[in-house]
Amino acid sequence: MKKVAVITDSNSGITQEEAKKLGITVLPMPFFINDELYYEDITLSQEEFYRFLSQNADVKTSQPTPEAVLYIPMSSGLSSSCETAKMLSQDYEGRVFVVDNQRISWSMKQSVLEALVLAQKGYEGRQIQEILERDGRQASIYITLDTLKYLKK
Repeated sequence: MKKVAVITDSNSGITQEEAKKLGITVLPMPFFINDELYYEDITLSQEEFYRFLSQNADVKTSQPTPEAVLYIPMSSGLSSSCETAKMLSQDYEGRVFVVDNQRISWSMKQSVLEALVLAQKGYEGRQIQEILERDGRQASIYITLDTLKYLKK
């Protein structure tokens, strides 16, 4: 039975500490804040991130570098990370699978947990990708915003 490594990015809500317990890898989301590079949950805490936002800082995301067999990034509708990872995965001849199941936050975390269960049951990377993408639209989250400023950006 082949092992499948599961990777996501920090937009899943899974902390580095939780990832260690789960046996997965979480790529920290890179942020440029006032032109300085920070990595989520590595050099930037959630509290610091929200403090920067409240101070009207210039916040931009960057892209984590995919390094895994099964990569579950944030929705392609919200970031170019997914499309870049798909493009890069082509260089690995069927060994790297990028899941684009249109999820973020809690529902993305659920995808990671589902991938872990499927991998433990012996599913191949391609099978897990297909299942997660097929079932991707079966989850919804509702978000409220105080301001549309960063959504507009």
